[in-house]
Amino acid sequence: MGIDSGKQGTGMNSTRNRQTRGATVGRLETGRFWRTSWLVFLGPLFLLGCCLPRGASAQPTVDTVAERMLLYQRANGGWPQPGGNRIDYDKPLSEAARKALTAERDQLDTTIDDGATTREINYLVSAYAKTGNTAYLQAAERGIAFLLSAQNRAGGWPQFYPDSSKYRGQITYNDGAMIDVLWVMHRTATGQHGFDRVSPRFVPQAKAAIDRGISCILNTQYRQGNKLTVWCAQHDRRTLLPTKARAFELPSLSGSESVGIVQFLMQQDNPSPDVKTAIRSAVAWFEQVKLVGIAVKTVSDPNQPSGRDQVVVPDSGSTLWARFYDLDTNRPFFTGRDSVKKYKLADIENERRVGYGWYGTWPARLLAKDYPNWVKKWGN
Repeated sequence: MGIDSGKQGTGMNSTRNRQTRGATVGRLETGRFWRTSWLVFLGPLFLLGCCLPRGASAQPTVDTVAERMLLYQRANGGWPQPGGNRIDYDKPLSEAARKALTAERDQLDTTIDDGATTREINYLVSAYAKTGNTAYLQAAERGIAFLLSAQNRAGGWPQFYPDSSKYRGQITYNDGAMIDVLWVMHRTATGQHGFDRVSPRFVPQAKAAIDRGISCILNTQYRQGNKLTVWCAQHDRRTLLPTKARAFELPSLSGSESVGIVQFLMQQDNPSPDVKTAIRSAVAWFEQVKLVGIAVKTVSDPNQPSGRDQVVVPDSGSTLWARFYDLDTNRPFFTGRDSVKKYKLADIENERRVGYGWYGTWPARLLAKDYPNWVKKWGN
């Protein structure tokens, strides 16, 4: 018996259709499976990413400089200055050095000298903003807590804390130490320069520290009779009077450190009458003691122990200020390691002559630009 060709075609088509539908359903089920699988695996990661700090990633990025700062940080929250030198954080650490730093963690050699502690806090806050690594922010906050604890009764900061031996416990403006701390407090209080990421619990403490710091600044500004002048590089923590630090750093009026103090005062909003008076008096003193018509040159001199020398020469186009001025006469002076006051740079030993900054242009920008702008904003 023959087969009906029409029925045969219809049957074959039906079979193909069923196979096609089956394959399509299979592909849909497979796709649904993989979509579900991706959600299962990637969903939690997506949610984690949404909850991370700004700039963070699921695996915090490592900043090698910040990592070394963590190793150097002492248990009290501050940083040391080993051997009296700034730490070179670009230098890789050996495993032995890492173990040594861990063993030294409880040492009480923490300082604000030459930017120590404030430098690390500023960097770690920035590193956290870039990496999202919470270890950096936590270390910075421990540093801020250390600075708050180091402020003394007068509102000033010592060069070292808690070590108060010799001159280390005195109020220290030298090399901008206390002003560096006040800038950290200012950023903490205002949230500037990435400090908005710092815990808000530090804000009222930082504001109070600034108020006390400014009070210390006003109380340590030196008076010649009834006339306010500027500041010494360090002041006695009890009497608040200018005091000695190293052998060649006698009580004096500073043509260098006083500039940073005035610049900080000028950044205060709605300055009080006392702050305005302090600023105007310091600016007037800078104008009074400027040294017009001299310059300092470094020259080669094989007859000197160092092979070079610093000499003062006439220069009609130059204006300088001395690092140290006599407290009562405003006369520039220089001191060697014998602590004897001299009035010519050439009269102290070569090692100190070439190894210290005795002259500079520190107040120049303050007088030419910063102070006039401040007067425009707040009045004379």
